[in-house]
Amino acid sequence: MRAPAISTRITKLFNCRYPILLPGMSWISSPELVAAVSNAGGIGILATGPLNAEQTRTSIQKIRSLTDKPFGVGATLLMPGAAENAKVALEEQVPVINVSLGKAEWIADGLSQYGGKLLATVTNQKHALAAIETGADALMVTGHEAAAHGGNVTSLVLVPSFRRQFPDTPIVAAGGFANGQGLMGALSLGADCVAMGSRMAVTQESPLAQATKEAIVQATEHETVFGDKFDGIPARVLKTPIADQVMAKRPYLPTIAYRAFQSAREMNIPMWKVLPGLITQFEKMFVIAQFGAATEAIQSATVNGDLKNGVQFIGQCQGMIHDIPHVDDLVQRTVMDARNIHLNQREIFDESYKMAPASASSLQA
Repeated sequence: MRAPAISTRITKLFNCRYPILLPGMSWISSPELVAAVSNAGGIGILATGPLNAEQTRTSIQKIRSLTDKPFGVGATLLMPGAAENAKVALEEQVPVINVSLGKAEWIADGLSQYGGKLLATVTNQKHALAAIETGADALMVTGHEAAAHGGNVTSLVLVPSFRRQFPDTPIVAAGGFANGQGLMGALSLGADCVAMGSRMAVTQESPLAQATKEAIVQATEHETVFGDKFDGIPARVLKTPIADQVMAKRPYLPTIAYRAFQSAREMNIPMWKVLPGLITQFEKMFVIAQFGAATEAIQSATVNGDLKNGVQFIGQCQGMIHDIPHVDDLVQRTVMDARNIHLNQREIFDESYKMAPASASSLQA
């Protein structure tokens, strides 16, 4: 028997059965994994960071050959090629586009032409306000526990805070969620859905290298490293000797300058802007330099399973990942566990509380 559906603002907005989302993770959120999550009742987001426009279109068509359920496409607008990939998603009328690190008014306008939805990834109030003003239909609120680029505040605080500040905007909670306890906890905090990136990465359908999956299964919640030295943006990765090394200190200035020129060339930034930028906007140029340089290390770990030379993004919830299940089994287990927790929690309260309806203020507190 399959787990009963869960009705939240996100399941209604995205037309999915369960409030469980696969975020777009480069070299992991493939068409096959996206389709598996959507077929299981959640919603999968295709990672387009490593793809060009033609590959994005082919991937979207591949997803549609594997599922008739809603899905989404991710676009990190800071990165080269992201705008072109988002344009393809609009042309293909993808149901959901998930954006981060950039202005997305034109994407919101395009989505409105066919009823698509805009999901904006944010880590703080400033970015959340900007996203809502842009036309975001929902926010993916990313806490400090998350893999890769989480915020400075934990999900336990960030989610209820955003629910209070933005009560009319549906929330996907990201960072620290890997099982039914997390799903039930997120819903109690005021979220309408959970993103389970690290957990979905360690499934049978995930293309993540087997050696890396097995390393994550063996790791604890303590075995991550967080810092801004790796790709220029504060990020969380699996703790390994190479991760400790790249997070320990910034490269020397000549190395940063060389990487900045290389990345600028790939991003079609005029060379004459790079040198002044290194002087007047060093932090921005550092991000550009490191983001490009990190690609090879990420691929080594994610695609090749080489954790001696590669670096793997992972969340603290790896301490709750103990197996490598099929996606559908994972989703069913997560939903059923959340449902059982919900039913068992009622025994904590006495009869007078069981019948007391929740107030609007308590839901937004």
